[in-house]
Amino acid sequence: MTIPNTPDASPLGKPAAYQTQYQPSLLFPIARQGKRDEIGVSGTLPFFGVDIWNAYEVSWLNARGKPQVAIATFTVPADSPNIVESKSFKLYLNSFNQTKLADTDALLQLLRTDLSAGFGAPVHVTLTTADAFASMKLQEPQGLLLDRLDIEVNEYQPNPSLLKADPNQVVVEETLISHLLKSNCLVTGQPDWGSVQIHYVGPAIDQESLLRYLISFRDHNEFHEQCVERIFMDVMRNCAPQKLSVYARYTRRGGLDINPWRSNFSTGQSPLNCRQARQ
Repeated sequence: MTIPNTPDASPLGKPAAYQTQYQPSLLFPIARQGKRDEIGVSGTLPFFGVDIWNAYEVSWLNARGKPQVAIATFTVPADSPNIVESKSFKLYLNSFNQTKLADTDALLQLLRTDLSAGFGAPVHVTLTTADAFASMKLQEPQGLLLDRLDIEVNEYQPNPSLLKADPNQVVVEETLISHLLKSNCLVTGQPDWGSVQIHYVGPAIDQESLLRYLISFRDHNEFHEQCVERIFMDVMRNCAPQKLSVYARYTRRGGLDINPWRSNFSTGQSPLNCRQARQ
């Protein structure tokens, strides 16, 4: 019987010797279901989505030993059974630093194979090489900024009872954003900074209550993907929108940013993976 990995057993918060030769065993998968049980999600998922990882510190050697660099993007389906702990992901990527590869296709093949095994589902991988860096632009998420509201805040642990929506109100469709999302690493307690975009169709959500709720994550310890799923479920249960999507763009740590998106309706395309000013 295989014992599932736990966050406490991961490389997080522990000294680590960097491997500079390809080592796929560095990846540390953690089952998603444990945290989903906490928010009452079991069986058929009430959402679909992806986790978009951007890696800015990807390097390897070509066949002649010359260093190559690229930015990698990994798109992980939300229904994959596992996440991969981010420090182990970083250690894995750094194991390519002194590894000779024939070309970028060889790198892509290894990344797809190893990460699909770790996450337990097919992972889409793309590389942006140095010759295309100049084409990358900054773009902020679109929507009505909640941070404009002059509110008093005194709760810093997630409190879904803060959320309010009057079911007797007319149905609206709106997109709301905040740059005030902060949570902390589940294991180390280090701060994770992010922006969140909420798009919904349903009775109008009280904006002050939503902003207070998002700020209430400020002292909460949980991984990025878990925070977004908690937000999704709390909004669904307390505000009862007909349609809902939650998209968080977190700032990078260790050369990696993680951007989870969860939705219960389809527009036919995934969210834009546009780098923000803080990323």
